[in-house]
Amino acid sequence: MKMGRAVEVVILSVFFMVSQISCQEGVLHISNGSTSREYCIVHNHSWTPLSKSLDAATPYPLVNLTSSLLCNGSGVSPDVVKGKALVVMRGECDFSEKALVAQSLGATVLLIASNTSLITPSANDSEYAKVHIPLALMKYRDFLEAQQVFGKEMQVQLYAPPQAKVDPSILVILLISMVTVVLGGYWSGACERDRLNACSPTAAAGGGKGSKEDSGELSLYSPLKVLIFVALMCGMLVLMYFFYNILVYIIIAIFCLASASALYSCFDAVMDKIGCGTLSFSVRNYNFSVRSMLLAAVCITVAVIWGVYRNEDRWIWILQDLLGIAFCLNFMKSISLSNFKICVILLSLLVVYDVFFVFITPLFTKNGVSIMVQVALGPDASGEKTQGNMVEVPVDPQTPSEKLPVVMRVPRFSAWAQNLCGMQFSILGYGDIIVPGLLVAYCSRFDVWINSRRKIYFVSCCIAYFLGMILTFAMMLLSAMGQPALLYLVPFTLITSAVVAGCRGEMKHFWAGAICEVLDSSREPLLPERRTGRSIGEQC
Repeated sequence: MKMGRAVEVVILSVFFMVSQISCQEGVLHISNGSTSREYCIVHNHSWTPLSKSLDAATPYPLVNLTSSLLCNGSGVSPDVVKGKALVVMRGECDFSEKALVAQSLGATVLLIASNTSLITPSANDSEYAKVHIPLALMKYRDFLEAQQVFGKEMQVQLYAPPQAKVDPSILVILLISMVTVVLGGYWSGACERDRLNACSPTAAAGGGKGSKEDSGELSLYSPLKVLIFVALMCGMLVLMYFFYNILVYIIIAIFCLASASALYSCFDAVMDKIGCGTLSFSVRNYNFSVRSMLLAAVCITVAVIWGVYRNEDRWIWILQDLLGIAFCLNFMKSISLSNFKICVILLSLLVVYDVFFVFITPLFTKNGVSIMVQVALGPDASGEKTQGNMVEVPVDPQTPSEKLPVVMRVPRFSAWAQNLCGMQFSILGYGDIIVPGLLVAYCSRFDVWINSRRKIYFVSCCIAYFLGMILTFAMMLLSAMGQPALLYLVPFTLITSAVVAGCRGEMKHFWAGAICEVLDSSREPLLPERRTGRSIGEQC
């Protein structure tokens, strides 16, 4: 069980590495008068913006300078490149340096051919105003293919087709997050009700066991435990930053094991709920359940299939989301926060953690990239300073870079027809579900403790989470950039829960927490006995 808890800490520590990433792909149209083809490019809105349609894009003759890195203008005649589009190789110097050199030579467009993943071309804020020509990255193998098709006579046009700001995939993401939070909170409350029933004198006389230790739950009941918990997450994130290429495979293996176990717990709970019986048999004094064996086989198979085909974007996202939902549900059921004080401390620390590793660490890293962004995008993102959103397009679909499996992914429906750059996804990190979900689970358990038939705390916290998600998506659409969801979800859920407790005159009890302490039999009851039908001050 301690091993299982360690696994949960490791997985949670990487949930906050992934942010909403908005795509900045464009289209490179190449023609020779009779034939034309289109290729994927990646650009940055902070540079000169591209036209929105092919008809509005200006055609330019293309000059091949892939033999040069264009870090300086030596050896390049301005008469050769003036008024034309250049294609040079990526490497050695910054994108802004190449752009300034191309601009000084009189070029009108700069294309940078890359043998590695296409990362949104970025620079320091002061460099953007100096560059007045469009700049984009393309795959070097695409340029070689175009040379074979068109020869030396090529004309290029760059444009970026507008995409729908509100994609239906966002609604699917919202539905997944809401269903997971609601079911996780309900499951936590149901387990707490079963535990308290098992703690009753009648159940105790019958040999019932209902302590949290017996049920395998991990309870965070002290600020010190919370601090240690967050410190472990910080340590894991830093290790991922320095040893990404090794630890990413360890995280993938851990995710397969943990998600298979979580999926088994979910299916087993559903079977119990619908009253599905079990058929047992014995072998050498060992009892085996047919239902358990079948469920285990199914869950392990699902996890193995995901592990083998994890880079197959077309359909594997379905299994990743299924495993992710199961993991989040099991996490919310297994990790319990003992009182509202612990909820406030933990959620506030995680917001600070999120903000620090996203916005503060770029001041200390050599390449000016935040630790969280670099870990989320992988080592290929090194050397690029972010401005707005970033997007990454693998240069070779057969050898994609490994990504951390800690997000819900849903393909963007409006982008399916535009497949030059591969499938585009709307994503939401597991942490944006689990962290507020822990508070929702606490509210659900508190409703059980006060015997609330309307589940006022649970329902109000779920509504607050929904409103927080709506605000997150609204800010993302208005700003056209990814948002740290916890900045909205944590205040919404914490403030709403506190207001409900204050209005009901139960803030003291809501702040103090559990109605029975495992380690303290002398503690006074937190709530008057008239609020429940049991001896609520009784030690479990």
